[in-house]
Amino acid sequence: MKQVVAMQTGFPAGAKQRKVWTRGAINTVLSLYALVTLYPLIWLFISAVKSNEEFYSRPFLLPTVWKWDNLVRAWKVSGMGLSLWNSTVVTVASLVLTLILGALAAFVIARFEFKLKAFFTGLFLLGMLIPIHSTLVPLFIIMKKIGLLNTYGALIFPYVAFELPLAIFIVAAYLVSIPKEIEEAALIDGTGYWGIFFRMMLPLSVPALSTVAILGFLRFWNDFAFALVFISKPALKTVPLSLSAFATGYMTDYELTMAALAIAVLPTIIVFLLFQEQIMKGMTAGAVKG
Repeated sequence: MKQVVAMQTGFPAGAKQRKVWTRGAINTVLSLYALVTLYPLIWLFISAVKSNEEFYSRPFLLPTVWKWDNLVRAWKVSGMGLSLWNSTVVTVASLVLTLILGALAAFVIARFEFKLKAFFTGLFLLGMLIPIHSTLVPLFIIMKKIGLLNTYGALIFPYVAFELPLAIFIVAAYLVSIPKEIEEAALIDGTGYWGIFFRMMLPLSVPALSTVAILGFLRFWNDFAFALVFISKPALKTVPLSLSAFATGYMTDYELTMAALAIAVLPTIIVFLLFQEQIMKGMTAGAVKG
């Protein structure tokens, strides 16, 4: 019987069985790794519907009473609706500016040859080495002088400035992998450089732009330091600032804190699930040039 199986499959029966066991072991290890990776998120959502007493006494167990009203109370107490709106405005505006300016700069660096190309490329890459939070004090002084404090611009402009180097690096590395013949054929057909950029390079660089978008979204949405220093008006507070409403110098209301965190993390999960395929393509595309 084993000889018949071997003749039909082209592999000895023992080798096929070892292959099945090996694949099963790999799948088991990967499943355990996925569970360990997702456990903090699962723990967050479970803790969001616990009371403070159960949070301390049963931190890793399911709640005996599921307090779904924690989510409603956290939404009202922290003003989560207004905070979500402010974070959305700041994040969307910052992403649009970052993607447009980053794509334009990357197109020039990747597709043109000019004297100071190496200098400007190094200058943009040098921006990735600047510690962001070391600029808080000088930025605060500058924004106070020009009247930008307590405005959306106080967050949008620094976000764009610090995200541009990474955006240019990723998009330029992707554009370099696109054959020059495509651009030359478009020039022969009479298409200008603006047409080449908007009609060809921009659509082709969607995977790289998606990577920049998700990385920028995570940074803009979760930033706390810039919002804390540059925003003091309650009407302009973002999601990270609203989460600090449940902690004082004496105690922390963990049931409302966890509920607010569960609400705040949902947009991040949704965005990642929507763009995960483009993110993976952007991470790998342009890494190997044929």
